[in-house]
Amino acid sequence: MLVVGENGVGKTNLLEAVHVAAQGFSPRTRTDSQLVRFGAEGARAAISGQRGEVSLELEVTVRKGEGKRARLNGAPLRAAEQLRTMVSTLVFTPDRLGVVKGPPAARRAYFDRVLGRLAPARSTLPAEYGAAVAQRNAALRRAAGDFSGRDAIEPWSERVAALGAELVAARLDALALLEPSFGARAAELGLGEASLRYDGEPPTAEGLAAALERDIERGATSLGPHLDDVVLLAGGRDLRSFGSQGEQRLALLALLLAESETIADRTGVPPLLLLDDVLSELDPGRRQILAARVRSAGQALVTATDAAMLPAAPDQLLEVAPGTVLEAAA
Repeated sequence: MLVVGENGVGKTNLLEAVHVAAQGFSPRTRTDSQLVRFGAEGARAAISGQRGEVSLELEVTVRKGEGKRARLNGAPLRAAEQLRTMVSTLVFTPDRLGVVKGPPAARRAYFDRVLGRLAPARSTLPAEYGAAVAQRNAALRRAAGDFSGRDAIEPWSERVAALGAELVAARLDALALLEPSFGARAAELGLGEASLRYDGEPPTAEGLAAALERDIERGATSLGPHLDDVVLLAGGRDLRSFGSQGEQRLALLALLLAESETIADRTGVPPLLLLDDVLSELDPGRRQILAARVRSAGQALVTATDAAMLPAAPDQLLEVAPGTVLEAAA
């Protein structure tokens, strides 16, 4: 599906609404009140479709002063984020270049979401590990202020070491699944010798014990996967520091396509792709490659200012004007 319209008419809003309905949250903000139009009391996003042979109707409602509500096939869900377990949705927006060129925290968050989509049974590991680190940090601060003894830190050190080792192993497994497709899709887009490297080691009880004095002084845990990074490389170069913006954009696209491929291989159901303004900075050759790849990857919603930017006839063409979305002849 290709969505076209002039800048500022609402193409990105349409893509965001689809993401909210499919995943229960916005790719742009975690503040639900920002989803409500100025002057309105609430907002509703709803989509329907198929997941394999199963019909799905997804709906998310946001009202000022109330919690977010979601429904699946008419039945209320405990939390809107449960929708993501039903429909895998991957999104590209220009501001997501921070995954490549931003700080390590941006990549950790991104790849932990990848982990959750590729291995749902391990999706809670990042939160469980983060909670253990928070408890250990609190125990460190209490010990530093003489409000409790150091023996209160040890159980949390053991928990951090155990969960940290599990999380590092899970991240490495996810990268191993992703890397072959990432390298292939990057090469296809002209970014040669692309690879992923995990920077970090699993924490151990011995390592945490050796760092105890420093950690008490700082009130923070200084070892563990909450400080690790995933490095995106091309030709041995770290693209964060030594990649052009064009190369960073290609790396992000390759990551998205690689994850889409991997999800489809593992589940038999390709994810929904939401690609916002992805064509504007690609040359004609790369647009052709991307169009062919997206067509073979399942359903995709692509936004552009001009239909001519997509070098292939879309299955559906929508034209957006302020306040309206109309189907046009493809």
